[in-house]
Amino acid sequence: MVLGRFIHYAADAILVSTVIAGIRRSSGFTVETNRISEPTIRSFAERFLGVGETIFDMAQATAINSEYFKKDSRR
Repeated sequence: MVLGRFIHYAADAILVSTVIAGIRRSSGFTVETNRISEPTIRSFAERFLGVGETIFDMAQATAINSEYFKKDSRR
């Protein structure tokens, strides 16, 4: 029960981090981690956002190499 809840929360955190990475890539808006004064929390936030960047990169590479996705010609 506890392990299942932990996995669920971890997956939710990864999804939130990936959405933030997508927002940064599509709009240019980013979280200002340099405004966090506590170094430990700042480091955790940067790692948290880095995980989202990695997942976003992997999803993007999968879409690029997949036959099920094509680039929109309007962009």
